[in-house]
This record gives sequence, structure tokens and C-alpha cells, in this order.
Amino acid sequence: MYDVTSIQNLKKDVLYLVAKASFEGTLEEERDHIPEKMIEGPEPTFRCCIYKEREIVRQRIRLAEGKAPGAEDDGNIMQVIKSACADCPISSYVVTNNCQNCLGKDCIKACRFGAIEPGHTRSRIDSQKCKECGMCAKACPYNAIAHVSRPCKDSCPVDAISYDEYGVSVIDEEKCIRCGQCAAKCPFGAIGTKTWITNVIADLKAGKKVYAILAPATEGQFGKDITMESWRQAVKKAGFEDLIEAGLGGDMTTCSEAEEWLEAYRNGEKRTTSCCPGFVNMIRKHYPDLADLISTTVSPMCAVSRMIKAKDPEAVTVFVGPCVAKKSEVADQKIEGNADYALNYNEILAILKAKDVELEPAENTYQDATTFGKFYGNSGGVTDSVLEYMKETEQNEDIKVCKANGAAECKKALMFLQRGRLPEDFIEGMACEGGCVGGPSRNEEIIKARKVRENLIKSADDRKITDNLKRYDMDSFSMHR
Repeated sequence: MYDVTSIQNLKKDVLYLVAKASFEGTLEEERDHIPEKMIEGPEPTFRCCIYKEREIVRQRIRLAEGKAPGAEDDGNIMQVIKSACADCPISSYVVTNNCQNCLGKDCIKACRFGAIEPGHTRSRIDSQKCKECGMCAKACPYNAIAHVSRPCKDSCPVDAISYDEYGVSVIDEEKCIRCGQCAAKCPFGAIGTKTWITNVIADLKAGKKVYAILAPATEGQFGKDITMESWRQAVKKAGFEDLIEAGLGGDMTTCSEAEEWLEAYRNGEKRTTSCCPGFVNMIRKHYPDLADLISTTVSPMCAVSRMIKAKDPEAVTVFVGPCVAKKSEVADQKIEGNADYALNYNEILAILKAKDVELEPAENTYQDATTFGKFYGNSGGVTDSVLEYMKETEQNEDIKVCKANGAAECKKALMFLQRGRLPEDFIEGMACEGGCVGGPSRNEEIIKARKVRENLIKSADDRKITDNLKRYDMDSFSMHR
């Protein structure tokens, strides 16, 4: 019997089995049998019955193939697995055992929708009538009515999640910024993302030159002995042509971003960064009047992809990192020359495992990026890098930057900018708290990874940004959208 000890293990195993079958060329014939192999039965492991467990696996297989889990596909990379979501509490307000079944019935009197009725031992809330106004909870003298806030809805910074008539979460594609926080916070693993695992494997099997672009947030995520060189060796064993640090793209973005900032500053204009796709999605969807203020400089991912394709137009580029919104940058923003695919850590590890490849300790010798490019993975890293470049090129201006750390701070900064009350000249926006290192698909918690990450980056050389960029033909590709 399949022994699921966590939702995370279930996700990883589905990805691995899909990757393995894709490499072996047996996915078409194996697809329908994977759920039965994982969930043999007859006793259920993590849900009410084996049939529900198998349905959850089936829907996860569809996500692994880049499809929507159900019949309808709204185009969003974020998708709700309905069979898993159905186990979540439906009502946001519940009557607890603290209810004294008092005679006053203040809760019933306070409800304007007739959603509360007396019970034999305590009051009851009809979830179909409840409008979640919270008046009953405020009125109860015993604090017996609790607000059960769904983690997915509570974590969404743009209020893009609601519930249907059956209590299943619904993601509003028009509001969703693809930050992935809902998927990270759901305790049932009921929200997931489409993947490009099968596409990447198909290109590898076809003999195409596939390059991995590894996020700067990766250093520190897998322990002190797993370096960029560890990753480079691993992906090459799995069939990739090579691996290049996205931190190098950070250095490239820094140069272009600095010139944009200086021009805007001298013209008395304000700008926002363009590196974080979740932040860019937030502006375009919720503050569309500010869209023209987004920097035209491409992200580090796109910069490296364009560099690779300038040398080899037939190359396939794959971003790897903890960011969900990077999938949106690929699928939704349609920027010419950008990465062809984006994978999170579980997805690339599934590909490695399917090829019997493991990450192994290696000396920290592979260094494409400066330490400033590497710190692009941290909140404030873009600002520090741009200011350093200005210093190196002797273009010193008294520029003030709002470092918006997390979606809540991003919203606040954008609101001030929209109303003409932003005191700073520029906004560096990171949708995830801590920056990319706090991405929803991270392998390790920020606090645990911080010291290891800092030590790995400190062991890199101290070359300057300007010196690093001299090693590359920056005129062979554009750094702007």
C-alpha cells in the first residue's frame, strides 16, 4: 500500500511517476494505472475512501501533464483540485463547545440573515445562509463562535479566492496574480500548478540542447554542501546541455535597470522594478493605471535565456526555482526570447530522480554571478545591486527606494504611488516575504536556510558587476521588453 506521510510526499511521488513514465515512453498506457499502483487499498490512507484518494492522484497527474485537473480550463497556472478541496470546512463561522445554549440567544438576534437557529445543546449555523458578516461572533457573551478562516483565502493578497455552492474554493483568474501562496498554505494540498515536466522531458529525449537557468534563491535551500556546481553536474547527467546561474541575469538586469532609474530620476519620474512576476501581475491587474511605470528591463531569467538563444537560436531554456509566478511570466506575459519553461524544485528533482541522478556535494567553484546578482533572491537585493552599479560607474545620485517586502507591503507602496504620496523615487517589489527565498515552492524555510545561504555566497569571489559583464557580449541581445 502507498504510505503517504504528508501531502508533500504525495505531490513528489506523482511527479516522479509521471516523469519516469515520460522518459520510458509509457505514460499513455501507464497514466490510468498510476492511481491504483499508488493506492492499492482496500483501506484508505489519507482520505475517506480509496476512490477519493485515487481521484486526487488522477487530478494531480493531469496537473503534472500541464492540464487543468477538471474538464474546464480557464488558462490559469493555478488550479483547484476539487476532490481534495471538498474536505475543507465549508462555513467560515462555527459554533464551538463553549456555547452554553443560553436563553438570551444574542447570536440569533444579531444575525440578519436567519443563518442561526437554536439546537438541542448549542446553536447551529446554516452555512448556506451565512454571509460571514461575523455579527453572531461579536454578540456571543461566551466567545463560543469561532471564525474558521480558510488558509487559501486568508493567504491570498488580492482576494482572488471565493467558494462555490458546495464550499469548494474558486480562483478568480482575473484577480489572481499567480503568487502561489494559496497552494503553499492549503493543508489539504488542494491547490496546485500546471507543470511542464512532460514538455521538458520530450525535448531532452528529442536531443535538443536544453539549458537550465537556476534561480539565485537556490543557494542555501539544500544544505551547505549542495552548490551551484552540484546542480550543474546533476542536470548535465540528466541530459541537459548546461546550467547557468540566473544570478548572472541579475547582473545584466542591474546594468539596464540602473540606466532606467537614472533617466527617470533625472526626469522627475517614478518607476517600479520588473523582476518579480507576481509584483508585475499585481500592478497590471489591480493598479492598471501604474502599468506604464513598470521598468521595461527584462527579468534575470529572461536575460539569461536571451543570452543563450543569441548564441544558439534552437536552444531550449528552462528556469528552475522556488517561484510559482515565473510560470506565469512564461505562460502569460509572452516576452520574446524568455525561458521556454519554468519548473519548481519538486519538478526538477522528479526529473533527476527519474534518471537516477542525485544532487551530490561539490566544491563551490561554479560562479557566473557576482554576490550582488546572487542576492537578487533576497528582498532588497535588486536595490543594493543597482546602487552598487551606480557607484561603480560613478553615477551617484541621491536615489531613495521603497523596498516592498511581501505582497502586503507591495500593495501599500502601490497605493501611495497611485495617490501621488510615495516619498521614495522607486519601488522594488517582491510578492513573497523575504524575496524569492520565501517563494511558495522553496525547499527550506528562510530562517533555516539563511546562514547556509550567506556562507555559500560569501565564499564566492568579490568581482565587480561592471567587470563581470565585460565577459559577455551584451550587444548581442536586448535587455528590454
